[in-house]
Amino acid sequence: MEFSLINQTIQHFDGDSVVVFSNTDTDLNDAALRQLIELNQFESKAGKILSLNLVEGFKAKHIIVVGLGDAPTTDKNYIKALVAVSDALATVKIKSTMIQQVEIEGCDQQWMQRTTARVMLNSTYQIQKVGADQTDESPVESIAMQSDADNAHELAQGQAIANGMALTRHLGDLPSNVCTPTYLADTAQVLATEFDLDCEILEEADMSALGMGSLLSVSKGSIEPPKLISLSYVGNGDAKPIVLVGKGVTFDSGGISLKPGAGMDEMKYDMCGAASVLGTMRAVAEMKLKVNLTIVVPTVENMPAHNASKPGDVVTSMSGQTIEILNTDAEGRLILCDALTYVEKFNPAVVIDTATLTGAVIVALGKHHCGVMANDQDLADDLIAAGKIALDT
Repeated sequence: MEFSLINQTIQHFDGDSVVVFSNTDTDLNDAALRQLIELNQFESKAGKILSLNLVEGFKAKHIIVVGLGDAPTTDKNYIKALVAVSDALATVKIKSTMIQQVEIEGCDQQWMQRTTARVMLNSTYQIQKVGADQTDESPVESIAMQSDADNAHELAQGQAIANGMALTRHLGDLPSNVCTPTYLADTAQVLATEFDLDCEILEEADMSALGMGSLLSVSKGSIEPPKLISLSYVGNGDAKPIVLVGKGVTFDSGGISLKPGAGMDEMKYDMCGAASVLGTMRAVAEMKLKVNLTIVVPTVENMPAHNASKPGDVVTSMSGQTIEILNTDAEGRLILCDALTYVEKFNPAVVIDTATLTGAVIVALGKHHCGVMANDQDLADDLIAAGKIALDT
């Protein structure tokens, strides 16, 4: 899917289709289109779609009218409309389209263009079948965005963010017998080659030599060897790096403290912290941001076995502290504590760890909000603000 900017009216676009937005306050200046919308009794609810063909005065064969909800248009309603547009384009098998420029409350053209590219690419994501070649399921080949400014950089950023998100989703969706700690390490090495990143993979012997008894206590019961992955991107000279740590438990059975069988298949997602930081690194490297970023991924499989850690065992972490394991299903903190000690070597400006740490956060906050805990209120405020900007709280 290719994106471009075009400074012309929607009537003169000579492609397969144009996308026209409508909210409760829209004053359409095209009489024929306005009449057809009224005849179809179209309601401008966010995400509502009306498909029209061969409208007088338009070169494009298909006109897709999409609702934006109440005026003024909000960022959330605009994204909801874009998702509906993506579905509509796929249904009609459109290859080329032009998206009308629209005003969004509190957002500029750059935001709109970056967001449009990101959402349209995200909406075409497909879970890849194991053993099948990766294919682009979307019939849409090109999207032109109406614009009176040259913001191609914003389009590229939107595509880079979408590519990072796609990597994260792909890793999460893979079965755990494919997405092992070794697979995550291989993925990191592929990123390092593609974007010229510094990559280091610590093996079990390396971690043992560093005294990472806490992390290694989790992987004892599995035949999958643990890994500690680090990737570094330099975009800002000698500045201290931002360090992201992502929990990478590629399957969490609970260990000896075995989880209930129902729904255990979803424990393949216990590496989504790792997937998130790998996707972030991909996006940052592709955008060539002027930051220094290091990601660290402690990755293991937590399984029961004759040699697995048992409730009551005591282990020693890299920091020299001893830990009594009362429940082997509390493994996330055991791998993260050694990883957080390890990242001190990077002399970071800030450290943020991302983890599927506990289902209790859903009890506390529901299914729509992430939990944030910090020892620095300014950092916590920045993270919450970033979540709101990204509409991911």
